[in-house]
Amino acid sequence: MRRALPALTRRWRVFALVRSADPALSAAGVTQIIGDLDQPATLSRLRGLAQAVLHSAPPPSEGAGDPRTKRLLATLGRSRSLPRSLTYISTTGVYGDCGGASVPETRPLTAKSARARRRVAAETRLRHTACRWGMRVSILRAPGIYAAERLPLERIRRGDPVLLPDEDSYTNHIHAEDLARACVSALERGRANRSYNISDDSDIRMGDWFDKLADAFGLPRPPRVTRAEAQTRLSPILLSFMNESRRLTNTRMKRELKLWLAYPTVDDGIATALRNPTCSG
Repeated sequence: MRRALPALTRRWRVFALVRSADPALSAAGVTQIIGDLDQPATLSRLRGLAQAVLHSAPPPSEGAGDPRTKRLLATLGRSRSLPRSLTYISTTGVYGDCGGASVPETRPLTAKSARARRRVAAETRLRHTACRWGMRVSILRAPGIYAAERLPLERIRRGDPVLLPDEDSYTNHIHAEDLARACVSALERGRANRSYNISDDSDIRMGDWFDKLADAFGLPRPPRVTRAEAQTRLSPILLSFMNESRRLTNTRMKRELKLWLAYPTVDDGIATALRNPTCSG
């Protein structure tokens, strides 16, 4: 989470687990530890190193469970000095399809995709470990992360379709800057074994999101198709996002993490991207 580094380095001495050294991290005041969560033998230097951990590594793209989280916790546990807190960036995909309903953090997890089930496995392992260690774990469930340099404009240029309005799904978003700020807030204020929806205030369907982007950047709006037709024209991963509809509540984020959103809606994020055209591609 490079965007969080300025705030983190002002408060803590920061170590980062990296596969290869990065001069930019050194310039930012970060001490780098060369290692790989897929290679347990490289992780020994993490033992007893930190009082607080920010865990943003995703699970592998295949298999069951999350061996990366398992290896990280196994390494941290081989020390007399255990972390006091850990913040994990998860995904709102753990809720599965909610039929457009309002979704608080107390909603049961019904992940449908293998990708989301691996996240549920990671969350479960973290919660159980936190109870054994007396560690404070905060789980940040993030939806579609965007920023000026990570907008799905290429998808619009390809002419990928979106669903007809009466068949469309609700989608949720968070600007990368606000997610970074949420990470810092969770490390400082997150409650023990607590999950947070890290989402902005937008209330928008997926097709409308792509229409907004197309209009803002002078691109043709995506064609609208039925859900049945989309099954024959889109990749399985795109379909998995389109087949899940939910409207996240973010009251807990605002109340407990005291997070003030710099980008309350996607309109704010798009406006900023338009002021930085070289970043938006």
